[in-house]
Amino acid sequence: MKNLALLVATACALAACAHTAGYEIPANSRYVNMGSSFAAGSGTGQASEGSPARCYQSTVNYAHLLAERLNLALTDVSCAGATSAHILDAWSELPAQIEAVTADTKLVTITVGGNDLAFAGNLTAASCEQGERIHVASLTLPCPSRFPVADDAYTNLERNLREIARQVAARAPSARVVFIQYIALVPDTQCAQSRFTEEEAAELRQVASRLAEITASAARETGASVLQMDQIARGHTPCDSDPWSTGLPRDYDDSLGAPWHPNRRGMEVIANRLADLVSR
Repeated sequence: MKNLALLVATACALAACAHTAGYEIPANSRYVNMGSSFAAGSGTGQASEGSPARCYQSTVNYAHLLAERLNLALTDVSCAGATSAHILDAWSELPAQIEAVTADTKLVTITVGGNDLAFAGNLTAASCEQGERIHVASLTLPCPSRFPVADDAYTNLERNLREIARQVAARAPSARVVFIQYIALVPDTQCAQSRFTEEEAAELRQVASRLAEITASAARETGASVLQMDQIARGHTPCDSDPWSTGLPRDYDDSLGAPWHPNRRGMEVIANRLADLVSR
């Protein structure tokens, strides 16, 4: 199950809300980062001190970069493989991520939902061949079969995202909440980094589009902000000249970052765009 979770985790324009317009976050404010491997920065750098080993959390994820830039007191509970349910409820030995949000929290960032829809897992399944071995985080794993997605997965995800935002508001009434969209990953034209068929690429784009729509809808309904990395990162997929994410080429190297996840450059861009958004 751990290997399966890792596969799912590693295979993972700005819109300001009315009630936070003009809100400036003071230095040393408490900042909580929640979400999946896309929030954890899996594969981008050394593990964060004190973070659970299975969470593959990086010291150069966007949350750490933003906290350093704005001098914020970061509590990072993001974890590879996490779904929206793991923000609201405990996950084995890990407490619900939302428990980290306290009354004095001033900023909360969230990237989650991809694992609810097996997005990273199916990106991986589409970009390798059955019988092929994948080398990820010192592990050698088989190319996975396609992960099925339940019919109600999208409805459940939207409900959970709304509930996350509502619970943050109840726990920390003065906190700014920012949902960060998953960066654009599926290239317009396929290459050795992606290895998708055009049919596979079209299906994966549809999942990405629905994930972005659900996230934006939940944010609108709850007064949260959205950082539209799905739009900002267009033209920066693994097949583009300035990639902000890593695909899964046949000669994949761990130093490139986790497959189908933001690389270091992508994390820096997200941190910079977040800084622009929350500093307004």
